[in-house]
Amino acid sequence: MNRKLKQSIYFGLFRVSGWAVVAAIAVLIGYLLFYGIGAINWEFLTQAPRVGMSKGGIFPQLLGTIYLMALVLIISIPIGILSAVYLVEYQKNKFMKGVWRVVVHNLAGVPSVVYGLLGLGLFVLLLDMGASLIAAGLTLSILVLPIIIASTREALIAIPPSLREASIALGATKWQTVRHHILPYAMPGILTGVILSLSRAAGETAPIILVGAAYYMPGLPDSLFSAFQALPYHIYALATQTRVALTGQSLYGSALVLLMLVVGMNLVAIMLRNKYRKKYRW
Repeated sequence: MNRKLKQSIYFGLFRVSGWAVVAAIAVLIGYLLFYGIGAINWEFLTQAPRVGMSKGGIFPQLLGTIYLMALVLIISIPIGILSAVYLVEYQKNKFMKGVWRVVVHNLAGVPSVVYGLLGLGLFVLLLDMGASLIAAGLTLSILVLPIIIASTREALIAIPPSLREASIALGATKWQTVRHHILPYAMPGILTGVILSLSRAAGETAPIILVGAAYYMPGLPDSLFSAFQALPYHIYALATQTRVALTGQSLYGSALVLLMLVVGMNLVAIMLRNKYRKKYRW
């Protein structure tokens, strides 16, 4: 078999694999659009569910999900980025760098239900936060931290050493170099990790069931220590604990709204990433 034939076969396999992924995503989105688009209207987005969740809307669940994602962003992004900066720029012990790299990559593969049990034991019971929004936010923040740390670390390592050396040679301190040169150039890679972490956190059901999400509550959360409702648990409840024949349209509509919410957050992150990519090139 000559080289050109091998190349054609391998490229063909790559194309088939790529199109298979695209086709799967298209089928999923088309399925949700077909069954769920009819449920989405202004009332669906601004009213609370009623009549056993077969009528009404998803406003409390949507707002609870937005609150939760905001908490995850506020908590996880600064901690994740600063942790990666320390490991790459300030940690000089090569053995400890290797240990931390292994730990972070292993934590990224831990099942989400394990993080849910950690949040239940640590935040809900030990720290006496109860089943609350803050407990869920802290739990999901721990869940996505390994993804943010790993992606930020790789982005920082990819920056040429000459950039650091030039900055220090001109009289900048280590922190000034990191703050004004390293982080801006690494921001596209960092935002890639943020996109991945948001996508994972937004759809997690097991952790929030254990640490704060309510099946149904009449009002909205009035503080960080209140219970809350969220779209992932709402979708799970509609699919498993009610008659799908009665709630099917609401079920698919809720799933479509969650998908649109995740896509919207990702688009914002992608636009920021592209902005930094155009401004800082090396």
